[in-house]
Amino acid sequence: MNYSTIKKTAMLSLVAALGFTASSQAQDSTAVAASSTAKVFGGRAQYRTWSIGVNAGILQPVVLTGGSNDFANWKPALGYGLTIRKQFGHVFGLELAGLRGTLKGSNETANNPNDVLTGRPASFETDLGYQATLMGYFNLASINFLKRENSVDLIFKAGYGIAGYNPALNGAAHVSNHGDNKDGKYIKEQVFPIGLAAKFKISERVNFDLGYNQYFLDGDNLDGVYLKGGSSKDKYSYGYAGLEFSLGSTAKPNIDFVNPIAVMYDELKDPTLRQEVEALKGRVTTVETTVNDLLKDTDGDGVADKLDKCPNTEAGVKVDGSGCPLDTDQDGVVDSKDSCPTEKGTAEMNGCPAMGTATMSGYDNIQFEFNSSVLRTSAYPSLDKLSADLRAGTAKRVQLDGHASAEGTDEYNMQLSKDRANSVKTYLVNSGVAASKIATKGYGESRPIASNTTEEGRSKNRRVEFRKQ
Repeated sequence: MNYSTIKKTAMLSLVAALGFTASSQAQDSTAVAASSTAKVFGGRAQYRTWSIGVNAGILQPVVLTGGSNDFANWKPALGYGLTIRKQFGHVFGLELAGLRGTLKGSNETANNPNDVLTGRPASFETDLGYQATLMGYFNLASINFLKRENSVDLIFKAGYGIAGYNPALNGAAHVSNHGDNKDGKYIKEQVFPIGLAAKFKISERVNFDLGYNQYFLDGDNLDGVYLKGGSSKDKYSYGYAGLEFSLGSTAKPNIDFVNPIAVMYDELKDPTLRQEVEALKGRVTTVETTVNDLLKDTDGDGVADKLDKCPNTEAGVKVDGSGCPLDTDQDGVVDSKDSCPTEKGTAEMNGCPAMGTATMSGYDNIQFEFNSSVLRTSAYPSLDKLSADLRAGTAKRVQLDGHASAEGTDEYNMQLSKDRANSVKTYLVNSGVAASKIATKGYGESRPIASNTTEEGRSKNRRVEFRKQ
């Protein structure tokens, strides 16, 4: 087949490819609908990923990247092949390709076809009986020409294969190394292919391919000239055009030409998705409202209204787990209003026990000056008598109850009453009474025995009383 025949074949392939356009217009609308069903993270199963192809083109014993050759001139010859491809994603796939054809070259001079370079074969013709390659298939870039789907893919391929060929020489005494054992059968060699291609979408089913592959042979006898001991390896190339057909259900889009941006846009604009988002917003609002209701605490006592059995507690009042005011001594007077929160008392006494007569019979109260815990000298006789009774065993144990008048804060008066009781205890211990026989307690201003509205009453309230234990 001459070069003009090859050109005619390529043109016929192009015309046939374009003819598919008219017959596939109805399919395109279906394809757009199919691609709109794809999801951004829907996985490979939502696409068509298998394809087969046929191609034809020009085989030549040279490559664009250059290098030395055994023949000065090359001649275009026909090559044709088949491909099967599996795409694992938008970017990467694997292609199994088969190729057959003829490779031709000569050593004719440029000025005279009959003039052969001295000492070289006139020409060669190699029958490429078979070639099988497995190549990685990389989508370098996609062009969509402002459409919703990509229209052109730019491809890089590289891999490994096996070639079987039979060279024949003409016009010289060189021996053709036919077959591994010179038996006339195909020589088998490893081949390493790389290539570039452009893929044009014709329809959802059909692509038109243009490509150029370079094959680097692991041998030096592709053209019948074998240089023993030489380091040169033969090489050849294949420029082709072809058609590729996507396999699988028409309900799925071809992964080659899906536009991920369009898929994302469709997914975001999907009415069903929008409805789901709005429904989700409604559920979130309901949950937030429910949580806010559960956390609502109208009286600010730290117990949510849903669990608060006393929802109108006054601010600052300590409450228990149910939201009700604490009453530690269970006397019916809440701690916030109980002057004696650890002793059962009565409401009339602000939660303190009824006073009765605290001072032991025969002993007078010990009185103190305003804002003082220092003993008066007038207190010594009573304290000396009590000391003697405690040391003699007449009195077993005694409790000293300290009190204060109503001037000052509750906290200050409570401390002052304790200081007064401890001042009396210190005197008794220093006089020889065992400290274990004496207990002290402060009541602050909570147990007055006289009115705090007059100085006379306040003076009586500044005291320490003796109580038997």
